[in-house]
Amino acid sequence: MRTGEKSTKILRHITLWNSAVHNHPVGHRGLRRVPLEERMSQSALSLLLLVTFSTSLTVAVRKDKRAPQTLSRGWGDDITWVQTYEEGLFQAKKSNKPLMVIHHLEDCQYCQALKKAFANSDEIQEMAQTSFVMLNLMHETTDKNLSPDGQYVPRIMFVDPSLTVRADITGRYSNRLYTYEPQDLPVLIENMKKALRLIQKEL
Repeated sequence: MRTGEKSTKILRHITLWNSAVHNHPVGHRGLRRVPLEERMSQSALSLLLLVTFSTSLTVAVRKDKRAPQTLSRGWGDDITWVQTYEEGLFQAKKSNKPLMVIHHLEDCQYCQALKKAFANSDEIQEMAQTSFVMLNLMHETTDKNLSPDGQYVPRIMFVDPSLTVRADITGRYSNRLYTYEPQDLPVLIENMKKALRLIQKEL
């Protein structure tokens, strides 16, 4: 039975029960007068049925809520994330969109700070949803081109649809070219736009 039909049936039972309890013709022939204690007991049962109905309805509403994507790991639940680097390369080539690879770790405070800023940026989230193939990784890949200056985190790399790692799209730190801090979001946004422009230029 569907949730809506079940809720309607429960409510109909409650209504019929209340009608039977409270709308008895009292004192008519063939009907007995319901004692006060019995009427109180019946009212308590009606209340119990109503609470059961409310609980069932609450559970049904909660089940309808969308569960967050586990692949997002907090970087943006509305973004469609690929699961592996290989899948990301395939989707980038197929869709003609750049692949954005975010390397991070859960116990890294700098990663957590960048993640929070990244997830709260409407402009980044919009571009990530519509114009990029997105991947976040908590481990290194076998592609050494993704770590041209070391395997540090956080680290963000771009791969174009020709499957070329764009080592020329860098951040603002000379000792870690591909890292970003929360205050560097304008640089990251510009680099995302640069990755898109490079595709158009090379078509």
